[in-house]
Amino acid sequence: MKKMSFLLLIASLILLSACSSNSEKAATTTDSGKKEITVWAWDPNFNIAALKLAKDRYVAKHPDVNVNIVEYAQNDIVQKMNAGLNSGSTKGLPNVVLIEDYRAQNFLQAYPDSFHDMSSSIKASDFADYKIGPTSYNGKQYGVPFDSGVMGLYVRTDYLEQAGYKVADLTNIDWDKFIEIGKAVKQKTGKEMLTQDPNDLGLIRGMIQSAGSWYLKEDGKTPNLAGNAALKEALLTYKALFDANIVKMNADWSQFLAAFNSGAVASVPTGNWITPSIKAEASQSGKWAVVPLPIMKNIPNSVHASNIGGSSWYVLNSEGQDTAADFLKATFGSDQELYQEMLNKIGIIGSLKAASGGKAYEKADPFFGGDKVYKKFADWTKQVPKINYGLHTYAIEDIMTVEIQNFLNGKNVDAVLEDAQKQAEAQLK
Repeated sequence: MKKMSFLLLIASLILLSACSSNSEKAATTTDSGKKEITVWAWDPNFNIAALKLAKDRYVAKHPDVNVNIVEYAQNDIVQKMNAGLNSGSTKGLPNVVLIEDYRAQNFLQAYPDSFHDMSSSIKASDFADYKIGPTSYNGKQYGVPFDSGVMGLYVRTDYLEQAGYKVADLTNIDWDKFIEIGKAVKQKTGKEMLTQDPNDLGLIRGMIQSAGSWYLKEDGKTPNLAGNAALKEALLTYKALFDANIVKMNADWSQFLAAFNSGAVASVPTGNWITPSIKAEASQSGKWAVVPLPIMKNIPNSVHASNIGGSSWYVLNSEGQDTAADFLKATFGSDQELYQEMLNKIGIIGSLKAASGGKAYEKADPFFGGDKVYKKFADWTKQVPKINYGLHTYAIEDIMTVEIQNFLNGKNVDAVLEDAQKQAEAQLK
């Protein structure tokens, strides 16, 4: 009896083990053996909306594939990715992930073996030149460049006219002229020219990239603050904006949006991704125009094109990587019609060169006085200087934010940059 009981126990354990194995297998298999990939991204109205369009177009031609879209906040994605990759495993991570261009090199250089080489799937030369530096490493193209953060200067035409100016007077100017016009607008209308949060250095980033410069040297690691002529000029320009009393202060995103939606400011110099937010105030239709970003006149190589933000898609080296790579290749890597659809439905301007034209870009927008603003942004995307964002953009900005406050309060600009350089060198060894 003891022997029989023992045999029954073994048989039961074997059966339980088999059931457990089948259950685990069933939990990771869907739709009768369909291939499945998971994609992580943030922002339901922008990136997630674009993913849904891409998914629909891909699945229509590949019914054997299921694309699982998961939305997380960007900071959550960064934390989950670092935690997973630090453990040496891609288990629990997605097949495809969206990474902000400013952060991309941190991942690629820290975990190069964890990302799939997309060099044979896409051609880097098919995308805006400035997007290639952040998305490639050691001669390999890992990222599929996505949206353009190309900047423009959004301006209220009615406020300009009240101050005696026309849109042409604000076109292809330098920042000194911008300040001059801003003073006149403030005097005639009582409106500040722009809104800024001194803890958000986006405008300074845009200024220095317009001159082909960055916080780091070309190696992407060495701090480039003290002696950086473009950065010094950007700080002097930034302070001049405040000294001219044409800046409305804001402390967060909602206050930033409210400043122009309420009509409190006359212009918004930022990335094209702000277009839907500006157009959200329908009562202002016909009162806005878009012109090129001003240049820094004392920096010879400053151009009327720059970038704020932007992100790209990456495939992780894990089960399903080939399907994931094909998904990106067939959609964001080449599908011009997808980009037309993204612009029409979401307002996304991509960085695929071949998709920078077409009917969607030729549309006249009544909100902007009938101007073809998307064509402008597409053209400016091609002119953005190519730089290496490197590894420490946000770490350096933590230092710079404090020093810029000191600068606005009277500290010498050279001392500001020298002290910031010393702190960066000490912290980023």
